[in-house]
Amino acid sequence: MHRVPPLFLALGMAILLLGLSLTGLQGQSVASAALPDGHPNLTTGSHPLTTDALLPTTLNDFFLPGTQPNTLLDQILSPEDCRACHAEYSDFTGQPWDTETWTAWQGSMMSQSGRDPLFYAALDIANADANQSGDVCLRCHAPRGWLNGRSSPTDGSALNPVDLEGVQCEVCHRMVDPFYDPENPDRDLIVLAGISPALEFFSSGAIIVDPLDERRGPFDLQEDWAINPHSPLPWPLKSPFHQEGNFCGSCHDVSNPLLSWDETAQSYVLNDLDTPAPDPAALFPVERTYSEWKLSEYNTPEGVYAPQFGGNRDYVSTCQHCHMRTITGAGANFFGNYVIRDDMPTHDLTGANTWIPQTLPLHPEFGNTFTGPNGQVRAQALISGTLRARYMLENAATLSVVRVGDVLQVRITNQSGHKLPTGYPEGRRMWIQVEAYDAGNNLIYTSGAYDYATGELIGYGTDPTLQVYEVMHGLSEDWAAQLGLPAGESFHFILNNTTLKDNRIPPRGYDYDDFLAAGAAPYTNGQPDPTRYANGQYWDIVNYVLPNNAAYGVVRLLYQTTSSEYIDFLKDNTPFPGDPNNRGEILYDLWLQTDRSRPELMAEIPFAASSAAIYLPAIMR
Repeated sequence: MHRVPPLFLALGMAILLLGLSLTGLQGQSVASAALPDGHPNLTTGSHPLTTDALLPTTLNDFFLPGTQPNTLLDQILSPEDCRACHAEYSDFTGQPWDTETWTAWQGSMMSQSGRDPLFYAALDIANADANQSGDVCLRCHAPRGWLNGRSSPTDGSALNPVDLEGVQCEVCHRMVDPFYDPENPDRDLIVLAGISPALEFFSSGAIIVDPLDERRGPFDLQEDWAINPHSPLPWPLKSPFHQEGNFCGSCHDVSNPLLSWDETAQSYVLNDLDTPAPDPAALFPVERTYSEWKLSEYNTPEGVYAPQFGGNRDYVSTCQHCHMRTITGAGANFFGNYVIRDDMPTHDLTGANTWIPQTLPLHPEFGNTFTGPNGQVRAQALISGTLRARYMLENAATLSVVRVGDVLQVRITNQSGHKLPTGYPEGRRMWIQVEAYDAGNNLIYTSGAYDYATGELIGYGTDPTLQVYEVMHGLSEDWAAQLGLPAGESFHFILNNTTLKDNRIPPRGYDYDDFLAAGAAPYTNGQPDPTRYANGQYWDIVNYVLPNNAAYGVVRLLYQTTSSEYIDFLKDNTPFPGDPNNRGEILYDLWLQTDRSRPELMAEIPFAASSAAIYLPAIMR
């Protein structure tokens, strides 16, 4: 470790504290920007809901245990306060600039969750469907604002610019394991004693945050540093919890607190209103990324050999191993002091979203965040984050083809630690595209064609050969009748009470009974389907019958962050149709400006007149 004289260190500390106070003030204007003429300020509550919501729910209906709003004694500091030491140090350490802790985080969707325009368009519809339901959304997307009581009103209009920094540094680094483990800090016992009712699950943004500014992380800083770099605050506490997949499960399993399973009705039904759900384990499953991983082969002591994801690790087992890959580098530079580690987690938190980062610099409210000298660093971080997401997609599956006569067999193998695809269900999809040509180079067969001019997946919902991997939620007949809405497929996520389709490819270690119990089973025609994937199956095979004059062709695996159908829904169902610049319209305009959420090429492989198996660990373009 590089060290500096104590006198210089003391002087540096004084300068740093002054600088932090100034950057904290500057951080208050980070997310402000000029809006188009006549546009309401989206953060001042200019869009109150003028009609009654479909369901007269209250905040009590969305209560979940854990740390509650307005209970923190020390407020969560702005990420700008962390930037001074946790960014702009790669010149000292020799590591890539976009692996600096703050910079990597800034390029992630975690840091942009409070600015996501798709989120806000969906939020408006959720609030119109169920009164104040936006509270459960803001809990994850803007946790600082939620913890400080600014999730009311639930359209996000009370959030301040720092709240818009999404899932930010101190939210995570003050989190406490709800299940005490002696390996975690003793202080956790004090924090847990103040939580009532106890938090007994990992889901839906129900988290426990230390009310004091007692920060935690995976390393013992006192072993590496001669002086506390966070002084006058206490030394950060060593917390193994921050290296566990359970940590991520706090937000990456999502259940709807309005709807619980009713054994008599054999359906998810509305809970009694104005009261918390009686059993968190019985709630309707919206997302199950955490459970998918937890029930996979990745969640074992050895894990799975996947050096393409692990950085310095060959075997990966936790969420962090893939989504915060380890590098050789430092996490901070404190006036010339830094520690080079071979197990430094990159705070890039990379997923698969390559589209939303493209929209943010163009956003009428948030765009100025990414302009000017300060904003340019943020804009470059977004580009880097997009490239990392593309890399994840290109390594998430392997593709092979075998042709025997006119039959083309396509096999997709899931190389991720959860379903492929996973996460937010609405509009997210992956599909197979097949093109065949005759000897004269004429296209004679296609499945999964995409119209880049309109954003339309050709044959979606009508072509029986089109293989799309997705989850589709909807409304049961009885529930739809009560709501006065059409039964069947639905994008009204806060109202949906049934899963109509889920054919996404499971991860290694898949077991139907376990996935069913966790709310993550495959579904076909509205019913759990034990035959869709056999136990242990983490691949899918699809057969195509080609014209007999097909001489050669190509198979592609494509992924799309969101579909044109979902974008149209968010635009057409806004509760503010009279405003031409409502959030649904803003999203639609951004979609048009950014190539309509252009599908990403995950893998591509050619085939000839007759072929043996062709495998594609490397992607051909």
